[in-house]
Amino acid sequence: MRIPLLAGLLTAALVAAAPFGVSAQLAADPVKIDLVAVLSGPQATLGQQVRDGFLLGVAARGGKLGGRTVDIAIIDDESKPDVAVNKVRAALGQTPPAFVVGPVFSNILGAIIKPVLESGAVMISPNAGPSTFAGASCAPNFYVTSYQNDQVHAVMGKVATDRGYKRVYLLAPNYQAGKDAMAGFKRFFKGEVVGEVYVPLTQMDFQADLARIAEAKPDAVFAFMPGGLGIALVKQYRQAGLETIPFLSTFTVDESVLPALGDVAVGLNSAANWAPNMDNAANKKFVTDFEAKYGYVPGTYAAQAYDTAALIDAALTATGGSTADPAKLRTALEQAKFQSVRGNFQFGKNHYPVQDFWLTKVVKRPDGKFQTETVQRVFEADTDPYAAACEMH
Repeated sequence: MRIPLLAGLLTAALVAAAPFGVSAQLAADPVKIDLVAVLSGPQATLGQQVRDGFLLGVAARGGKLGGRTVDIAIIDDESKPDVAVNKVRAALGQTPPAFVVGPVFSNILGAIIKPVLESGAVMISPNAGPSTFAGASCAPNFYVTSYQNDQVHAVMGKVATDRGYKRVYLLAPNYQAGKDAMAGFKRFFKGEVVGEVYVPLTQMDFQADLARIAEAKPDAVFAFMPGGLGIALVKQYRQAGLETIPFLSTFTVDESVLPALGDVAVGLNSAANWAPNMDNAANKKFVTDFEAKYGYVPGTYAAQAYDTAALIDAALTATGGSTADPAKLRTALEQAKFQSVRGNFQFGKNHYPVQDFWLTKVVKRPDGKFQTETVQRVFEADTDPYAAACEMH
C-alpha cells in the first residue's frame, strides 16, 4: 500500500511552496519511505500505533518532510520474518526508498536489516532496539528512535530491588527482545530469580505458567508480554487469583492493550521512556491531535513513530531536502534538533537514544479512557550498556 501525501497538488503549486533551502526540483520530487509494521494478527494494534503515529507526524508538517512531499509505502510484515523479508526485498527492488521506517518486533528487524542497509537506504526503527545492533555490530545507516531493548526492563529490575523483593519469577516471549528484557531486568535486580520462562510469541494460554508461579510463591512477577500476549496474561493472572503477588511488567499494560484490558489493569506498574501525561508543548499537541484524528489514546509505539517523522524532517531540512550525499545525511540525522514528545532527544554514538526512563502506572481518566502516567524518573540521560562497543566513529 503506497500513500502519496498531497499527491493531488499541482507541481507548480509545490514549486511555489518550496521553502528556502530546498530547490524547486527537490520540492516537487517526493521522498520515498517504506513503513514496515505488523498490521494483521494478534499484534496488529502495535503496528497500527506505529503507522498512525508516523503518518500524524508527517501530516503535522503539511504532508512534507524537510520541504519535500513524501511517498509512503506501508508494508504489513504479518509478524513473520520470512514474509517480512520477502515483502521488503520486493519493495526495495521496485522503487528503492530513501528511508525504511520500522518494524515493531526485533525478530523482524533481524530478518530485514541486511537487505535494507545493502540497498543504501537509511533504516530507522521506531520500536525494535535489539542489543545485536547496539554494540560491535552498529551500522552507520541504522538508527533507533525508541531505546535499546534492555533499558526499559532495567527500570523494573531496579524498582524490584528498591522495593525489597528478594524472589522474582520472570516471563518473556522467546525472541531477541525477550532475551534482552531478561538481561535488562537482571542487570539491576539483586535478588533471586526463582523462574525464568520464555514462551512462544503466539502463546495465548498461560494457565500452566500461572500454576508454576502459584507454586513458587515469589515476592513478585516480572513479565514482558507485548500486544495480545499481554491481554491474555493479565486477564488470566487476575482470574487465577494471584493479585497478592505484585505484578511488574513492561509493554504488557500499555496504551495498545488498555482498551481491551480496562479496569483489570488499573494500578499496575510498567516502565517507559514516555507517557501521555508528559508536560511539554510538543507532547500535549501530539496527544491532543492523535486522539482527535484516530479516536484512541497513543502509546509509546505511536509517540516514537511521531518522533521519527520529526527526526527525518529535521535532517532533511539540514541537507536542503537532499538525500544524495550519504555522509551529509548521516551527519544531519546524528545532529538533528527537533522537539521530541519526550523532551530533549539526542543520539548516542551507536545511533540509539540517550534519554530518561520512568516508572509508570495505569490510570482511568475522567473521560473513561485508560492510559499510563509517570510515577517517578528512574534513570536520567541513560546510555545503553552496549554503546561502548560501537566503533562507528
